[in-house]
Amino acid sequence: MQNSPVLGIDIGGSGIKGAPVDLTVGDFTADRLRIPTPTKSTPANVAAVVAEIVANFAAQIGDSPVGITIPSVVTHGITRSAANIDPSWIDAPAAEIFAERLGREVVLVNDADAAGLAEVKYGAAQGQDGIVLVTTLGTGIGSALIYRGVLVPNTELGHLEIDGFDAEKRAAASIRTAEKLSYADYVPRLQRYYETVEALFWPDLFVVGGGVSKDADKFLPKLKLKTPIVPATLRNRAGIIGAAWLAANKLA
Repeated sequence: MQNSPVLGIDIGGSGIKGAPVDLTVGDFTADRLRIPTPTKSTPANVAAVVAEIVANFAAQIGDSPVGITIPSVVTHGITRSAANIDPSWIDAPAAEIFAERLGREVVLVNDADAAGLAEVKYGAAQGQDGIVLVTTLGTGIGSALIYRGVLVPNTELGHLEIDGFDAEKRAAASIRTAEKLSYADYVPRLQRYYETVEALFWPDLFVVGGGVSKDADKFLPKLKLKTPIVPATLRNRAGIIGAAWLAANKLA
């Protein structure tokens, strides 16, 4: 396990956040730094902000690699999609862009994957050795599939077609807000989503994250599933922590 802190950075549509992480306990060693995402969120502009965050924590992290999350499918360091960031990220050699700008090794990962892995290593799914499926209910539905502690990346289960709809267009937390749904009206949509995912993957545990998870007691107990389903515990720290863990372990 890495002894010195490792920097995790979480790129979002409105803000870019970073903090050094103590991987022995899975928590920040300093206050998180948040900088607004540039209005024109191109790779070059975002990399400049990431470099500013790295510089801020340079004395604490030394020459260790940096973990970076991004709202995109990531394959072999290339960003294949762009959710809430500039379209110029599509098929960009993003890991290479960051490495050149930062002058250090980087590990680039989908944001939901990083958050999900953090919940397995340090959060609500810690100690669960089977199949864990972590979902984030937010603007869309993010997903992370972890089997025996190993991440299966880029599952994109928010885009399953269910009853003729892209799942997140019916069950994302943003839809509940936009349509002014009560939790009683929202639960049937979540039931349909999770029972479908359950029938496809048969996980040992569901973990539900995203801002709406703070109200988990209003909807999770009402879902009728064979799989236990629990709220995430790391909240908005999860992406940073998961990215740091991957940076330390993928390059070890």
